[in-house]
Amino acid sequence: MNTPEDLKYAESHEWLKIEGNVGTVGITDHAQNELSDVVYVELPKIGATFSAKAPVAVVESVKAASDIYAPVSGEIIGVNEALAADPALVNTQPFSGGWIFKIKLANPEEISVLKSAGDYQAQISG
Repeated sequence: MNTPEDLKYAESHEWLKIEGNVGTVGITDHAQNELSDVVYVELPKIGATFSAKAPVAVVESVKAASDIYAPVSGEIIGVNEALAADPALVNTQPFSGGWIFKIKLANPEEISVLKSAGDYQAQISG
């Protein structure tokens, strides 16, 4: 199972990569594997603001539709337009080309409640 060490993880299976005051968000390898073949991604609107743990986007697979939650509070400042043409990037590149949105952090202290790679690995193994 691929769980990059340099990311933070939400209990709801999103990952967060911090660069300055911007976080890039996607779903974990474990989550995409559970969903199976992703066929559609409903992206959030740029400029929308969300609280931590609020539903931001939707990923639809051949199995189910699943909400994607904001791991931190903030404003959406970018979305991965490539997912409109190729939603399977969520499956094939969950930690790179399959990112879903970028969020400008409203409260950087919220990062401290997210899980480390080791803690997330323990969550999905248990």
